[in-house]
Amino acid sequence: MDYLYRFNFGVKKILQDICLLMKIIERLDDIEEPFPNAVVTIGNFDGVHIGHQSLFHEVILKSAEIKGTSVAMTFDPHPLRVLTKRRHPRLITLNEQKKELIAATDLDVLIIVPFTKEFAAISARDFVSELLVQRIGMKAIIVGRDYSFGKNREGDIQLLKELGQTIGFDVVLADWIKASLRNEGRISSTRIRKLVAAGDIEKAEKLLGRHYQIRGTVIQGRNRGGKLLGFPTANIALQDELCPKTGIYAVTVDWEDRVYQGVANIGYSPTFDDHIFTVEVHILDFHQDLYGQKIKVNFLKRIRNEIKFDGIEALSDQIRKDIALARNLLNNPSSK
Repeated sequence: MDYLYRFNFGVKKILQDICLLMKIIERLDDIEEPFPNAVVTIGNFDGVHIGHQSLFHEVILKSAEIKGTSVAMTFDPHPLRVLTKRRHPRLITLNEQKKELIAATDLDVLIIVPFTKEFAAISARDFVSELLVQRIGMKAIIVGRDYSFGKNREGDIQLLKELGQTIGFDVVLADWIKASLRNEGRISSTRIRKLVAAGDIEKAEKLLGRHYQIRGTVIQGRNRGGKLLGFPTANIALQDELCPKTGIYAVTVDWEDRVYQGVANIGYSPTFDDHIFTVEVHILDFHQDLYGQKIKVNFLKRIRNEIKFDGIEALSDQIRKDIALARNLLNNPSSK
């Protein structure tokens, strides 16, 4: 599967340079004229997993074949957050990270449609003819076999094919990429969410093509890590992304163009019995002030469950063991 992309997210400068090569459009009114022979794929692309990456690769190949423009269209916020009152899924990738990941695939254009109830009311036929064909200049569309679109999801593959014949564009159906994990079926964002929520980040990594990452701003904690336990931590304020299952993890931390090793604790600090959910990271061999700074935390392995200890000394002893184990895992990846 050499067509699947693998990214090194610690090299921030390279990623920024790649982003400069892709045109990012975040308002439909900013599309001044149709793109030459646009080849389009459409989806939420939450996670930008290896299935999405292979789909983008097909778009790139098709656009090269017809000397056209490779285009991905996605939405912000996630449509379920606008269309349903039910609890919507936590995101694998927030909009900022999703843009970075898609930019790293060599697509020419990323269109991020502001998703509103008004946009959702556009009929399937108008969506195709007025937006995709007239405004974007679509000459081919590449989607999955169960793709649906338009008001009340009234559009389907059959309608796409009919419109393609009438208006003049190709419809290419992409095969789902299956996980090379004991016949576990196709790769999907839903599967990855379940894996992350269960703490199985190593299997999630195989489906994502990279380590699972959360990012956030470092905020004031409860001043227990350094002063009380002897291990200062960076407490992270999350937005709306999916957080891994409670527990202790070996992680790396991206900050200021550098990558650091660390141990993350996700949970409720049962030893202190205050029932406050926190995400905090002890960065190994690090002594700088991170308050107010944005950091990215990459999860490599879940070490253990969060448990209640008899006291501070027992907890501190366990933290030392966690750090030693994490350091060994991070410095010797084969030991995972």
